[in-house]
Amino acid sequence: MEAAGTLDLAVSMGTLGVACWAGWLDWRSRRIPNWLTIPALVVGLAANALGWGWPGAKAALEGAGIALGVLLPFVMARGLGAGDWKLMGALGAFLGPQRTIVVLLGTVFIAGIMAVVELIREKRVKETLLNVWILIVAYSTLRISSTEGLTLDNPALLKVPFGLAAAFATILFFGTVTAFRVF
Repeated sequence: MEAAGTLDLAVSMGTLGVACWAGWLDWRSRRIPNWLTIPALVVGLAANALGWGWPGAKAALEGAGIALGVLLPFVMARGLGAGDWKLMGALGAFLGPQRTIVVLLGTVFIAGIMAVVELIREKRVKETLLNVWILIVAYSTLRISSTEGLTLDNPALLKVPFGLAAAFATILFFGTVTAFRVF
């Protein structure tokens, strides 16, 4: 029992370390490099496999698969960066499927709050609502080509550091889990 608790703590600390490092890099440079995400994915898979055998490896693969699968359409539409996508896959490998879903939802929620704050700060609410309307019409009528200017490739659009949101969500997740273990 003691070894399992120590390993769980090590995996949790690894998750927090990767999330915070990526969040800091994304905040500073708006990039999350492969030299961080790819090894983190491998370490997450290996740690779970070594610690819990096949069930741990399976949970790590499921967590990575959920994050990568859910976010892939957004990467393909150029609405989310590939580094953000790979970061969430790596975090999923550490977290397993259930925890990945919670952290992913938290990340999306926090990124949404960050986006709203940025829209208000930059006074671009009306322009953004028009862009959202264009996206809704384009996707509902299957005329996706009309959304070409609404991607990460457009330097005029506002962007938020998704990796920073992932770091906050991961910290909140582990903080909440720890708080409920105490009580």
